Amino acid sequence: MCNFAQKKFIMKNIEELFNQYDFNFTDESVKNSVKEILAKNFEANNTKEVYRKCLSLIDLTSLNATDTEEKIEKMMTKVNDFPQHFDTQNVPAVCVYPALVPIARKTLTGNTRIAAVSACFPSSQTFIEAKIAEVALTALAGADEIDVVISLGKFLSGNYIEVLDELEEIKAACRNAHLKVILESGALPTCADIKKASIIAIAAGADFIKTSTGKSEPAATLEAAFVMCQTIKEFHQKNGIKIGFKPAGGVAATKEAVEFYTVVKEILGEEWLNSNLFRFGASRLANNLLSSIYDKEIKYY
Repeated sequence: MCNFAQKKFIMKNIEELFNQYDFNFTDESVKNSVKEILAKNFEANNTKEVYRKCLSLIDLTSLNATDTEEKIEKMMTKVNDFPQHFDTQNVPAVCVYPALVPIARKTLTGNTRIAAVSACFPSSQTFIEAKIAEVALTALAGADEIDVVISLGKFLSGNYIEVLDELEEIKAACRNAHLKVILESGALPTCADIKKASIIAIAAGADFIKTSTGKSEPAATLEAAFVMCQTIKEFHQKNGIKIGFKPAGGVAATKEAVEFYTVVKEILGEEWLNSNLFRFGASRLANNLLSSIYDKEIKYY
């Protein structure tokens, strides 16, 4: 256990980390910046070309207590058969619970990646040893990407270094799988807290930072997206390393997808508009985008 002097040194280091970033903003200024971006750029992006692009950025998701192997197998078959039905790019990834990774891996063909939530999703309220074990087992089962939630309780208590240490251990347990860190941004009191959580996740080795689990409200917001993308931009400017961004939770309508797309494009630029650096976490969005693309109601997924 750290003594007082050690704790003081550690907290000084985490504050020095935060001090490398720009916190010269308020919740109100962030809200106004988002409004300005959309007022200037939304209409130019509200096109079928962008709808198609957004479809190619979806983590098709099924995270229900009622999920069965049969249901996930059927979903994977739909993904496999997608190119036969539509002249547009398929979803790049699917997201399921850890125990359903094997059936997804067994059924899925092509280049679609398998993402899995892990580490006591969605609460993250368990022992670190249990989190590491679950992450390691999820990676071993064949997940290409692993989505975990930060320890919100520790973060809200100001125990930032514990959050950082835990994520570093989880990152190591991922082995070759990419780590996507969920901030549960709607539970964070201010935009400044969202930025701090983003910095901690990136410093711990996250390949993506993600807004929400979709299991609590509010879920993904454009204000959180703005702050997270600004943090990614600053990190890239300092280190030359690109971190991905994923809005998830409640992004269902075509209009909402275009709004997030617009924010990402204006802050991070065209080079982030690909599935290696930008994803939507969604279950309903794919059908809504398909309906917008083909001008008729489509319920494929």
